Amino acid sequence: MKVGVLALQGAVAEHIKMIELAGAEAVAVKRVEQLDALEGIIVPGGESTTISKLINKYDFFNALIQFSNQKKPIFGTCAGLIILAKEINGTTENHLALMDIKVERNSFGRQKESFEVDLEVKGISDHFRAVFIRAPHIIEGKKNVEVLSVHEDKIVAARQGHLLATAFHPELTDDPSMHHYFIKMVKEYRG
Repeated sequence: MKVGVLALQGAVAEHIKMIELAGAEAVAVKRVEQLDALEGIIVPGGESTTISKLINKYDFFNALIQFSNQKKPIFGTCAGLIILAKEINGTTENHLALMDIKVERNSFGRQKESFEVDLEVKGISDHFRAVFIRAPHIIEGKKNVEVLSVHEDKIVAARQGHLLATAFHPELTDDPSMHHYFIKMVKEYRG
């Protein structure tokens, strides 16, 4: 099973390590053609506007939408969550607009307010160590969006069918639980 990490910006090597710990083959994705060989992909954290510009520059926009239309799982972390969202609070811009969620950028403060906290993540862990760095949160999700975790009354992890999103960085811990969950999703949607 091959799972990719969109390698345009962000914590690519860390996600690759976690995918491998979770038992799948990991691929750093730099070209659109690589998507055909994948069964799932992670859109990592970084800077959402920059990632979006690079998605357009390297012709990933329609290719990632088609990837999703094939029900191949996509996991967005932090900025990746913003990239997947249908609506971003305070702006008319959107990115891939795949997931029926409305998000707020920088919900927990700037870089210097970064923090770690243990979270209960439904179906994954009662004590998942979550790393928040200039993190967004999900303001609301439509009926088809399952809330997986909440911190300070803010939704920080959710799933919608083959789409998974976290406001935090699971790749910056030693716990591959979130990546195991994503690999399980990939197996569910395989073939």
